[in-house]
Amino acid sequence: MTTTSFGATLAALKGAARLCVGVDPHPSTLAEWGFDGVEGLRSFSRTMLDAMVETGVSITKPQVALFERFGVDGMRTLAQFIGEARSHSILVVADVKRGDIGTSLAGYASAWLSPGSDFESDAMTAVAYQGVGSLEPAFHLATEAGKGVFVLGATSNSEGWSVQSARTTAGDSVAHSIIAEVAERSLRAPRSEGNWLGVVVGATVDRQQLGLEESTFHDMSILAPGFGAQGVELSSVHDVFGSLTPSVIPSVSRSVAGSTADGLVARIRQHQSEIRDG
Repeated sequence: MTTTSFGATLAALKGAARLCVGVDPHPSTLAEWGFDGVEGLRSFSRTMLDAMVETGVSITKPQVALFERFGVDGMRTLAQFIGEARSHSILVVADVKRGDIGTSLAGYASAWLSPGSDFESDAMTAVAYQGVGSLEPAFHLATEAGKGVFVLGATSNSEGWSVQSARTTAGDSVAHSIIAEVAERSLRAPRSEGNWLGVVVGATVDRQQLGLEESTFHDMSILAPGFGAQGVELSSVHDVFGSLTPSVIPSVSRSVAGSTADGLVARIRQHQSEIRDG
């Protein structure tokens, strides 16, 4: 079980150890693996976890929606996966993308970050559409409990571009405004337990068009999807992120899961090798 804070544990991870393996039980993936229903979900989750333990993966990111679609049994499976992963000292970033205000956001934060909760994870993803300040209950709980929060900033899906590239009244892109405000909060946060506050920025994003200079991020952690199946090679992490690379957590999921459980361990090791060689 992870006992030190998320920020402190993350700070100690370097290079390939920062690879985040996503657990995304897409319907098509389960079908290709020959799995079906909740039992198939359990088998998929167990196989993924076993492979991560064998290869020494340090971070995993379960896609909550793909468990949630199975209802109560799916969420029970997710809770078991999270608990077992953490028992192997694997950091769990719950990809929940929650966003709201006041007590509603506090409820979400409590579910995913409170010590002892059914879904206690080491960090969660959050959406700041209602303003970065609306996420304060999650920031507060993360500080108290030694957890982490990753705020969506510039995502790798093409549908997000029209909103994230739009200009605010200050003239900055929406993505820049969010990331800059999160960075400011990160700079004000206590650092004794490491940097627990970060943003999600896709590796496929044209940061220059969004006005995202490297100085915008300061030293925040960057959870970066877009590698592997989405087209960006892990070996090009430094080419994509430059001086930000030590703060990047590259995330892969579909390229790890593939179309069969056969070769799963080899695929993870290949990705780890690509980061080392990049």
